[in-house]
Amino acid sequence: MDKERKIKNIFVQGAVAPAFVAESIAKHSTKTDIGAHSIFMGQVRADVIDGKTVAAIEYTTYEEMALEKMHEIREAIFRQYPLTCMHIHHSLGRIAAGDICLFVFTSSGHRKAAIDACAEVVERIKKELPVWGREIFDNETHQWKENK
Repeated sequence: MDKERKIKNIFVQGAVAPAFVAESIAKHSTKTDIGAHSIFMGQVRADVIDGKTVAAIEYTTYEEMALEKMHEIREAIFRQYPLTCMHIHHSLGRIAAGDICLFVFTSSGHRKAAIDACAEVVERIKKELPVWGREIFDNETHQWKENK
Protein backbone atom coordinates (compact mmCIF):
# COMPACT_ATOMS: atom_id res chain seq x y z
CA MET A 1 0.00 0.00 0.00
CA ASP A 2 2.07 2.93 -1.26
CA LYS A 3 -0.58 5.61 -1.44
CA GLU A 4 0.19 8.77 0.54
CA ARG A 5 -2.48 9.51 3.11
CA LYS A 6 -3.55 13.03 3.99
CA ILE A 7 -2.71 14.52 7.37
CA LYS A 8 -5.57 13.76 9.75
CA ASN A 9 -6.51 15.83 12.77
CA ILE A 10 -6.31 13.46 15.73
CA PHE A 11 -7.14 16.08 18.35
CA VAL A 12 -10.51 16.43 20.08
CA GLN A 13 -11.49 19.03 22.65
CA GLY A 14 -12.34 17.32 25.91
CA ALA A 15 -12.52 13.65 26.78
CA VAL A 16 -13.06 10.88 24.25
CA ALA A 17 -16.64 9.75 24.92
CA PRO A 18 -17.30 6.03 25.47
CA ALA A 19 -20.22 6.33 23.01
CA PHE A 20 -17.75 7.54 20.35
CA VAL A 21 -15.57 4.47 21.00
CA ALA A 22 -18.62 2.20 20.63
CA GLU A 23 -19.70 3.95 17.40
CA SER A 24 -16.18 3.59 15.98
CA ILE A 25 -16.26 -0.15 16.61
CA ALA A 26 -19.79 -0.52 15.20
CA LYS A 27 -18.88 1.28 11.97
CA HIS A 28 -16.40 -1.49 11.15
CA SER A 29 -18.95 -4.32 11.06
CA THR A 30 -19.47 -3.82 7.32
CA LYS A 31 -15.73 -4.21 6.60
CA THR A 32 -15.67 -7.98 6.25
CA ASP A 33 -11.99 -8.19 5.22
CA ILE A 34 -11.06 -7.27 8.80
CA GLY A 35 -10.38 -10.20 11.11
CA ALA A 36 -8.96 -8.33 14.09
CA HIS A 37 -9.10 -5.01 15.90
CA SER A 38 -6.82 -3.83 18.64
CA ILE A 39 -7.88 -0.98 20.88
CA PHE A 40 -5.96 1.08 23.40
CA MET A 41 -7.71 3.60 25.62
CA GLY A 42 -5.66 5.86 27.84
CA GLN A 43 -7.51 7.03 30.93
CA VAL A 44 -6.52 9.81 33.33
CA ARG A 45 -5.45 8.29 36.65
CA ALA A 46 -6.12 9.89 40.02
CA ASP A 47 -2.50 9.43 41.12
CA VAL A 48 -1.54 10.62 44.60
CA ILE A 49 1.64 12.70 44.40
CA ASP A 50 3.12 14.26 47.55
CA GLY A 51 -0.21 13.80 49.32
CA LYS A 52 -2.24 15.51 46.55
CA THR A 53 -4.61 13.66 44.23
CA VAL A 54 -4.65 14.30 40.48
CA ALA A 55 -8.15 15.56 39.64
CA ALA A 56 -7.49 16.18 35.93
CA ILE A 57 -4.83 16.59 33.28
CA GLU A 58 -4.84 19.60 30.99
CA TYR A 59 -3.39 18.65 27.59
CA THR A 60 -1.85 21.20 25.24
CA THR A 61 0.10 20.88 22.00
CA TYR A 62 1.67 22.77 19.17
CA GLU A 63 -0.95 21.38 16.79
CA GLU A 64 0.73 21.87 13.41
CA MET A 65 3.98 20.24 14.56
CA ALA A 66 2.14 17.42 16.37
CA LEU A 67 -0.04 16.62 13.35
CA GLU A 68 2.98 16.48 11.03
CA LYS A 69 4.75 14.14 13.48
CA MET A 70 1.63 11.99 13.84
CA HIS A 71 1.40 11.76 10.05
CA GLU A 72 5.01 10.47 9.93
CA ILE A 73 4.20 7.88 12.60
CA ARG A 74 1.01 6.77 10.79
CA GLU A 75 2.82 6.39 7.47
CA ALA A 76 5.63 4.36 9.09
CA ILE A 77 3.14 2.06 10.83
CA PHE A 78 1.17 1.51 7.60
CA ARG A 79 4.44 0.61 5.81
CA GLN A 80 5.43 -1.81 8.58
CA TYR A 81 2.11 -3.60 9.21
CA PRO A 82 -0.65 -4.89 6.88
CA LEU A 83 -3.38 -2.73 8.41
CA THR A 84 -6.83 -2.13 6.99
CA CYS A 85 -7.26 1.07 8.99
CA MET A 86 -6.00 3.05 11.97
CA HIS A 87 -7.88 5.65 14.03
CA ILE A 88 -6.30 7.88 16.66
CA HIS A 89 -8.02 10.44 18.88
CA HIS A 90 -6.11 12.44 21.50
CA SER A 91 -7.77 14.85 23.91
CA LEU A 92 -6.86 18.49 24.39
CA GLY A 93 -8.03 20.63 27.27
CA ARG A 94 -8.90 19.60 30.81
CA ILE A 95 -9.69 15.89 31.14
CA ALA A 96 -10.99 14.67 34.51
CA ALA A 97 -9.62 11.60 36.28
CA GLY A 98 -11.47 8.55 34.98
CA ASP A 99 -12.07 9.99 31.51
CA ILE A 100 -10.51 8.68 28.28
CA CYS A 101 -7.76 10.93 26.87
CA LEU A 102 -6.32 8.69 24.11
CA PHE A 103 -8.08 6.23 21.81
CA VAL A 104 -6.05 4.17 19.32
CA PHE A 105 -7.89 1.66 17.13
CA THR A 106 -6.07 -0.52 14.58
CA SER A 107 -7.62 -3.09 12.25
CA SER A 108 -6.11 -5.83 10.12
CA GLY A 109 -6.89 -9.15 8.55
CA HIS A 110 -5.11 -10.89 11.44
CA ARG A 111 -4.67 -10.21 15.16
CA LYS A 112 -0.86 -10.04 15.39
CA ALA A 113 -0.58 -7.09 13.01
CA ALA A 114 -3.46 -5.23 14.69
CA ILE A 115 -2.07 -5.79 18.20
CA ASP A 116 1.58 -5.04 17.36
CA ALA A 117 0.70 -1.92 15.35
CA CYS A 118 -1.55 -0.59 18.12
CA ALA A 119 1.15 -1.09 20.75
CA GLU A 120 3.80 0.61 18.60
CA VAL A 121 1.55 3.58 17.80
CA VAL A 122 0.85 4.15 21.51
CA GLU A 123 4.56 3.97 22.41
CA ARG A 124 5.52 6.35 19.62
CA ILE A 125 2.78 8.83 20.56
CA LYS A 126 4.05 8.89 24.16
CA LYS A 127 7.70 9.30 23.09
CA GLU A 128 7.49 11.50 20.00
CA LEU A 129 4.33 13.60 19.93
CA PRO A 130 4.71 17.17 21.24
CA VAL A 131 1.75 16.97 23.63
CA TRP A 132 2.12 18.24 27.18
CA GLY A 133 0.04 17.37 30.20
CA ARG A 134 -0.34 19.57 33.24
CA GLU A 135 -1.56 17.55 36.21
CA ILE A 136 -4.19 19.51 38.12
CA PHE A 137 -4.49 18.45 41.75
CA ASP A 138 -7.62 18.40 43.89
CA ASN A 139 -6.43 21.63 45.58
CA GLU A 140 -6.07 23.31 42.12
CA THR A 141 -2.25 23.40 42.25
CA HIS A 142 -0.50 21.79 39.30
CA GLN A 143 2.71 20.30 37.93
CA TRP A 144 3.84 19.30 34.43
CA LYS A 145 3.46 15.58 33.80
CA GLU A 146 6.49 13.52 32.84
CA ASN A 147 6.03 10.48 30.59
CA LYS A 148 7.93 7.56 32.05
